[in-house]
Amino acid sequence: MDIERINENTLKLFISYHDIEERGFTKDEVWYNREKSEELFWSMMDEINDEEYFEVEGPLWIQVIVQENGLELTITHAKIYKDGQHIEPPFDIEDKQRMMSSAFGGDEPKAHEFDDFEDLVNSTIDEDSDFIFKLQEFDDIIPLAQKIQETSLFHNALYQWEGNYYLHIRFNEEVLHDEAEDIFSVITEFSTDAEVTIHILQEYGKALMEKDCFDTVIKYFVK
Repeated sequence: MDIERINENTLKLFISYHDIEERGFTKDEVWYNREKSEELFWSMMDEINDEEYFEVEGPLWIQVIVQENGLELTITHAKIYKDGQHIEPPFDIEDKQRMMSSAFGGDEPKAHEFDDFEDLVNSTIDEDSDFIFKLQEFDDIIPLAQKIQETSLFHNALYQWEGNYYLHIRFNEEVLHDEAEDIFSVITEFSTDAEVTIHILQEYGKALMEKDCFDTVIKYFVK
């Protein structure tokens, strides 16, 4: 199993079907047997804990993506700040087994994002919601801009304040919740949660790109 740390809150795992078989599971068992899928998941979590990559405590958001030669899992501590306030997700560690079953279960293997995270997004996203993410450095916005899609769905701006870079996101009224989930998924690969509010950034920070920062980055920084 390959483990990649995306940031302090997010890990990306890749496990090949060969590795799954070596662990004593078949591909069909993983997809259609809930007990087996949970057993595989917790064995992977134990490995993460043993290697001290990640503390599997508290609420998690887990995304499973099917690839030709294996499974890719993105695991994020489910913390989101809206208007500077930390929002607690409506699920806890006792729900993880049900969440893992939901991820692998179904008629066909497919990418899956948990209903619990959708509930979180549903309860927090509206046209007046401001979400702030902190970038480690300016260059982090370049791969993010290359990967993000449908930038017309949300306002996006880049600020600098006290030596740090902050991404401001505000969704349009028309945005669908699954579209918002996809956007959050990409953003959290390249940034971390920020407790600062947009009002502080506008008052004391410097607006580097007040609108359409992703399109601007693609235009001027991507060859």
